[in-house]
Amino acid sequence: MSDILLKITDLHAGIEGREILCGIDLEIRRGEVHAVMGPNGAGKSTLSAVLTGKPQYTVTQGSVEFMGRDLLALSPEERAWAGMFLSFQYPVEIPGVSITNFMKTALNAKRAAAGLEPLKAAEFLKLMREKMAFVQMKPEFAKREVNVGFSGGEKKRNEIFQMAMLDPVLSILDETDSGLDVDALKIVADGVNALRTPEKSAIIITHYQKLLDYVVPDVVHVLKAGRIVRTGGREIIGLIESQGFDQF
Repeated sequence: MSDILLKITDLHAGIEGREILCGIDLEIRRGEVHAVMGPNGAGKSTLSAVLTGKPQYTVTQGSVEFMGRDLLALSPEERAWAGMFLSFQYPVEIPGVSITNFMKTALNAKRAAAGLEPLKAAEFLKLMREKMAFVQMKPEFAKREVNVGFSGGEKKRNEIFQMAMLDPVLSILDETDSGLDVDALKIVADGVNALRTPEKSAIIITHYQKLLDYVVPDVVHVLKAGRIVRTGGREIIGLIESQGFDQF
């Protein structure tokens, strides 16, 4: 089994004929956490959208391999079943669908893709209770409609709960720290850290240092104007906080 989980080579992509990613090269090994930082409009969210297969975006050049497979040839569902997870910057509301039914459908679809039987009701409910407690989500939330009437912090907590339930190989957190107070930020960070193993990796997309105070990245990338202009360690975060992105 290769140590390389995700390999992006010369990736160009855009939307409605406008190029946003202008040649991304990025390699993530198993067990690594990578932070992608950059100003507004740099292409950070476009990168997450392309990786997870958002259909509005078009790849015009380059390749992406995920666990040795051609990621770009897979549908969004197949990417999720293969072990990729996206935590949205703005989690969507799904009226009429309870969190319990949503998670049961998602989890059993992933199991079916792996050739496994659906979880029995008792097993599923036990797992759900464990993961809800893990992210400090109240049990009564299980009956609520997905994200309907949730505060910003509750929506983000629900995203981490979904991540804990689906147990992905690669988690992409697209500005998950946006709008969180300190307590919610710590819960999100605790969830990410607890799910971190030598086999699983994460990409944390953010403007700011605050989440990276709790989830320590192995590698930091600066994305600017659709290109990675700097790669290094945590020292880059300090440079951004003190001098901004204009220095790169």
